[in-house]
Amino acid sequence: MNQQAIDDFWRAYQATLPADAPARNATYAAESFGDNPGLADELAALTLAGAKTATCSALWEWEAANDPLPHVGLHTIVLDAQGAPRCIIETTEVFIRAYDQVDAQFAWEEGEGDRSLAYWRDAHRRFFTRTLPRVGRTFAPDMPLVCERFRLVYRSLTPDSPAPA
Repeated sequence: MNQQAIDDFWRAYQATLPADAPARNATYAAESFGDNPGLADELAALTLAGAKTATCSALWEWEAANDPLPHVGLHTIVLDAQGAPRCIIETTEVFIRAYDQVDAQFAWEEGEGDRSLAYWRDAHRRFFTRTLPRVGRTFAPDMPLVCERFRLVYRSLTPDSPAPA
């Protein structure tokens, strides 16, 4: 991750905003989606394409890291597999829902695969089976998820050329 490139990307976004925009005083997170380089690039591309407008994570991971949960208004710089900033999203909704209670609408908004609930359940079961042992947990159908909806607010057409969303 190149912190200078990330800071420059954030400043370029802020330069597109009106002087009184709340985001001018906001802080941001910078992270990639997924748990491996291929998934990071795939999910960044889906976000850039507008197909991915939601994401989820295991509540247990947030608790294990003792991190605050995301909140409405949070700005996140989405990074690709190389740690380069690709776009900025703003969280518009956050809620906790059990894995087995996620509905077809949310699965569609995650934008992955064929966007069906069946695909979402299979892909996320495999993802959580892979990642939860890192925090001493195992996948469970009733496990709590932190579900987020977001909107794309700034994008990079290529990693070197930012443009407003």
